[in-house]
Amino acid sequence: MAPPKFMGLSGRPLSLAVSTVATTGFLLFGYDQGVMSGIITAPAFNAMFKETYDNPTMQGLVTAIYEIGCLAGALFILGVGDLLGRRRAIMLGAFIMLLGVIIQVTAMPEASPLAQLIVGRVVMGVGNGINTSSIPTYQAECSKTSNRGLLICIEGATIAFGTLIAYWIDYGASYGPDDLVWRFPIAFQIVFALFIIIPMTFLPESPRWLLSHQRVEDADRVISAIRGYEIDSEETALERNLILDSLRAAGGFGQKSTPIKALFTNGKTQHFRRMLLGSSAQFMQQIGGCNAVIYYFPILFERSIGEDHNMSLLLGGVNMVVYSIFATTSWFVIERVGRRRLFLIGSVGQCLSMVLTFACLLPDNPMTARGAAVGLFTYIAFFGATWLPLPWLYPAEVNPVKTRGKANAVSTCVNWTFNFLIVMVTPIMVANIGWGTYLFFASVNALFIPVIYFYYPETARRSLEEIDIIFAKGHVEKMSYVKAAKELPHLEPIEIEQHAVKYGLVNRSARAGGGRDGRDEEEKAAVSGGSSNTSDAVVNEHGVDAGLGDGVKATGRADRD
Repeated sequence: MAPPKFMGLSGRPLSLAVSTVATTGFLLFGYDQGVMSGIITAPAFNAMFKETYDNPTMQGLVTAIYEIGCLAGALFILGVGDLLGRRRAIMLGAFIMLLGVIIQVTAMPEASPLAQLIVGRVVMGVGNGINTSSIPTYQAECSKTSNRGLLICIEGATIAFGTLIAYWIDYGASYGPDDLVWRFPIAFQIVFALFIIIPMTFLPESPRWLLSHQRVEDADRVISAIRGYEIDSEETALERNLILDSLRAAGGFGQKSTPIKALFTNGKTQHFRRMLLGSSAQFMQQIGGCNAVIYYFPILFERSIGEDHNMSLLLGGVNMVVYSIFATTSWFVIERVGRRRLFLIGSVGQCLSMVLTFACLLPDNPMTARGAAVGLFTYIAFFGATWLPLPWLYPAEVNPVKTRGKANAVSTCVNWTFNFLIVMVTPIMVANIGWGTYLFFASVNALFIPVIYFYYPETARRSLEEIDIIFAKGHVEKMSYVKAAKELPHLEPIEIEQHAVKYGLVNRSARAGGGRDGRDEEEKAAVSGGSSNTSDAVVNEHGVDAGLGDGVKATGRADRD
C-alpha cells in the first residue's frame, strides 16, 4: 500500500513542499523589513503622504507602526495559537497580510492617505506577527530532528534575501512614474502571500498538534505521508507513540494548551530562566541596531554620510547583497562553531563596526564620513552570519517541550516590541545626535559580551534531553549553567536516563512501574491497535518535538548530528 499523499506528494517531496512554503513566509517577513527603507524619503512618496516630508518622527512612526501590528499578531498566537492550529494560523496570517497590502496601495490623495497607510501597515503587521510565531513551530514539527537547526538557519538567511529583493525593487521602481515608485514595491508582497495561502490549503497539519487534540487517525495519515510510510506500518505507530509519550510527559494526552503560569516556574526544569534566555536573545538582536541599518540604510547614508538619494538606494542594495551572502555562512558553521561562540563573535564584530562608523563621522568631513560606510557594511556582514538566525534558533533549543510553544511566542513578542522601539527612534536619533547614534549601538553591543559569556550555556550538538539535564545539573549542584554545560559529557540514550534519574527529572519508581505503558485509559482507547513500543523508558524529546523524530532510529542513539 502506497503512503497517503498531500498535493499528490509524499515522503521527501512533501517535506520539501512544507519547507518551501514555510520559508516563503520568512521571505515575506524580510521583504517587508526592507521595503519602506527605499520609499520613505522618495519625493513621490512624500508628495502623497505630505506629513512624512522632512519629518523624522513621522517617518519613524509610519515605518515602526508595523511592529505594533506584529506584536498584536504574536500575542494573538500566544493566546489562541494552540487552539487554532499551525496550518490555519499560517493561512490566516498570510490572508491578513494580503488585506494589509490592499489597504495600503489603494490610498488616494483626497481620502486621508496617511491614516490609510498606517492602518494598512498595522493590519499587515498583525499577519506577519501570526506567521513569525507559527511558521518555525510548524516547520520544526514537520521536519526531521537532524535538519531542524539547519532549516531555522535557512529561514534566517531567507529574511536577508527578502530584504535584498525589497531593496532592489525599490531601486528599480524609483525610475518609474510617481505611483509606481511606492505602490508597486508594496503591492509586490501579494505574490508572496498567495504563494503561502494556496499551497497551504492542501498541505498537512502538524502531527504533534493533531495528537494534542486527540486526532490520532489524522496524525497517522500525516506521519505516514511526510515520512513515506504505509499508514498501518509499524514505523508509523512507533513515531505516533513517541509523540504521544512526549505529550503525556508534558502534561497529558489531549491537553490543548500549556498554561502561561508554567513559564514562571523554576526548580530542576528552570522554565523561567530558560524563557528569559530565549527572550533576551531576541531583545539583544533588536537593541543591537540591526533594524536601524536594515530599515534606514539609505537614510543613514543621506543624512549621516551626505550621499544623494539615488546613490544611497544603490549602496543600500549592495549592502543587502553583502547581508544575504553572509547570512548563508551560518548554514555551514552553526554546529561546528557553536551558539555561544557565534553570539560572542557577532557581538564583538557589531561593536567594532559601530565604533568605526561613529569614529569616521566625528570629524564632520564628507571624505572621512565615507569611511562610515565601511562600518555599516561590516556590521551587516557580522549580523547576517551570527545574530540574524541565532535568536530564532536558541529559544527553540533552550526551552523544554512543555513550555516551548508559549516561550517562543513570548520571545517573538519581545522581538517585535523592541523592533518597534528601535525603528521608531532611529530617525530621531540620527537627526538630533548624529554620530552619537552609532556610539550608542557600539556600547550596547559591548554590553552583550559579558551577558552571553556568563549566562548562555552551549546547546550545539546536544539533544534536547541533554539540555534539560544541563539545567537540572546546574540547579542541583548549585553551579553556573554555563559550567554545567561544559562539564556534562555528551550522553548516549542510556546515560541520559541515568542522569535524568540522578538529577530528579525522572521518577525511578514511576519508571519501574510501567514505563511507556503508563498511559491513561483515554489515551489507550484513542490509540488502540497501535504499537506502544515499550522498550524505551526515556522519551526522546529531541525527536518528539521535531514532530516526527527519526523513526525507530530514535530508540537506538541520541540524534546530535
